[in-house]
Amino acid sequence: MYEIILKKRNGGELDNSEIEYWINGCVDGSIPEYQSAALLMAIFFRGLNFRETTELTKTMENSGKVADLSEITGVKIDKHSTGGVGDKTTLILAPLVASTGISVAKMSGRGLGHTGGTIDKLTSIPGFSAEMTQQAFISQIKAIGLVIAAQSGNFVPADKMLYSLRDVTATVDNLSLIASSIMSKKLASGADAIVLDVKAGKGAFMKDLAAAKELASLMVGIGNKLKRRTVALITAMDQPIGMSVGNGLEVIEAIEILNDGGPEDLKELCFALGGEMLVLSGRTESYAEAESLLKNNIANGSAKSLFKKMIDAQRGDSRVVDNPDLIPMAGKRLAVKSDNAGYVIDCDAMKIGRGAMLLGAGREKKDSIIDLEAGIVLHKKTGDRVSSGETLATIHYNDSKMLDTAIDLIRQAFKVNVSKVGKTPIILGKIDS
Repeated sequence: MYEIILKKRNGGELDNSEIEYWINGCVDGSIPEYQSAALLMAIFFRGLNFRETTELTKTMENSGKVADLSEITGVKIDKHSTGGVGDKTTLILAPLVASTGISVAKMSGRGLGHTGGTIDKLTSIPGFSAEMTQQAFISQIKAIGLVIAAQSGNFVPADKMLYSLRDVTATVDNLSLIASSIMSKKLASGADAIVLDVKAGKGAFMKDLAAAKELASLMVGIGNKLKRRTVALITAMDQPIGMSVGNGLEVIEAIEILNDGGPEDLKELCFALGGEMLVLSGRTESYAEAESLLKNNIANGSAKSLFKKMIDAQRGDSRVVDNPDLIPMAGKRLAVKSDNAGYVIDCDAMKIGRGAMLLGAGREKKDSIIDLEAGIVLHKKTGDRVSSGETLATIHYNDSKMLDTAIDLIRQAFKVNVSKVGKTPIILGKIDS
């Protein structure tokens, strides 16, 4: 291991056997954490080329249990978002795309940051269980064509170990390490094709559009090199997606979309990502045909019906789809009002996300206890007219310990000016093969 660290420190290229030696040693405990930390820092400064990054991804993918979906007929497609504020697209896309006849077998995680992950959001549905065996996972796909389950403990263990080290050694922000972390989990999930939603903006991991495109290009390259059809959309995250931020609140908003309502920006994003999933899987030949099919399956209720079937299959109360009031909500509300009249020129996603986390909607640390009922409902976003004294956002909370700080952040998030600004586009670019 000393020789490997020295080689990368001096700018050398690691061969496949050296990468495998390192990752295998991480997992079996034969390589001490301080040596892995040293190599991560050498990688951070010296970088990995495309071959090294692809080999690291493949080795991490095979470091634990890999899903075998060969029993499922047809193309299996997955979607991944790099994370943002108010991003509840999986809750909509999974049943919507599956309603067109494509199997959607998705393994998701719990969140760390602004709000919970997809599994946290689904857990806000009374009784819902995301834990299941591999056989139950396969059986549910065969039965209804849709499953969203929690990742097992032995799923890509190398990523868990490396990420915990990166988190405490200031080596998170490296494109190769980010790409290998994301793609190793997607590849281990067993999908044939992958659509990536790479966020760019204030509320995203990648603040800069050029950096987001670079990350997307790298991940698409890795996916295609490892024989998975992969495409990425670069999407805007300067302001939250939709109007709700917080686990239960986001489930309610997702249900609104499946009931043919909901915010237009969230609809636009879902139709764009869903269109990519249908074309990539071969379900439709054109994006126009894909969008027409997706809109039809919302209008005729088939996507909503399939979401109910999935909730039933995973022991949740599917009545929430017709009666969202059954989802537990926070006991207290507080309106944040505008001091000025004019137009909203900024609705800072990061400040909104931080505010939601302080209310309990997210995890600052892995062991933080999340409040599934807490969150923020926006009433105004960039480009909207606002009167003095009009409500900008409503806070939903149970614990008032950090309430004042959260209010300050939400106030700072909104900027109101006499001059109107245009609404920003949701789709900023596309990266394919």
